Amino acid sequence: MNIKILSRNSGLYSTARLIEAAKKRKHNVEVIDPLKCDLIIEKKKPSVYYKGRYLSDTEAIIPRIGASITYYGTAVVRQFEMMGCFTTTESQALVRSRDKLRSLQILSRARLGLPKTVFTNYSRDVAEIIDHVGGAPLIIKLLEGTQGLGVVLAETKNAAESVIEAFNGLQARVIVQEFIKEAKGADIRAFVIDGQVVGAMKRQGKEGEFRSNLHRGGTAEVITLSDEEENAAIKAAKAMGLGVAGVDMLQSARGPLILEVNSSPGLEGIEKATGKDIAKSIIRYIERGV
Repeated sequence: MNIKILSRNSGLYSTARLIEAAKKRKHNVEVIDPLKCDLIIEKKKPSVYYKGRYLSDTEAIIPRIGASITYYGTAVVRQFEMMGCFTTTESQALVRSRDKLRSLQILSRARLGLPKTVFTNYSRDVAEIIDHVGGAPLIIKLLEGTQGLGVVLAETKNAAESVIEAFNGLQARVIVQEFIKEAKGADIRAFVIDGQVVGAMKRQGKEGEFRSNLHRGGTAEVITLSDEEENAAIKAAKAMGLGVAGVDMLQSARGPLILEVNSSPGLEGIEKATGKDIAKSIIRYIERGV
């Protein structure tokens, strides 16, 4: 099978592992920089032109599209879809997942547990926003932030008001969320492939850090999900239309609360924490799909 990995860097852990897993299963695999693809759109014959040749022999793609290139990267995925290629992440699901607000609305509609969240159009009534999520402490998130960047814990009402007013003054879109104290700076990442949880880890923020992202110095350990947590992860990935997803959840007194559904989850943390060959599971998903 001819598989293309859409990635800007073949040296990244996730990309390198996918290459290794595909080759082990005797597939032809190539890394394609989506920003260097030309999209040729014409009646009945859409095509992708890359470094002097047409990629017409492609049977499947694995999009590893970073947040900074979502617009063009999604257009490339869409073009391969028009050519009849199987993709591990569909273009529409990729667009949905990159919009934090839209994602939360979709998850809410699917009746999944979520931290209480408020979004306003730069409202001047900041005190009311704070009251809506149960007061301080609370979390303020930039809608464009990734890997824990643009996430602020406001421990007091005064601090929350100052931060929200500052973001409003900069015309920066934010959501305000309740702080889940019982999570104790930890969250769960469940890796879902084709409607099944193939691995799960608990990520703990370093001392004094409420964000558990491994990029921010957090640690990870393997965890066995409860039935409720596993069902929530599978349901969240399905609601977002994602065949491959990293579902981030908090453990709370009222059950699992979905924080985010990542459409391009990294493999390094989950593979090292669980010891599982997640890359192989993705390749096997392609084999079933094609």
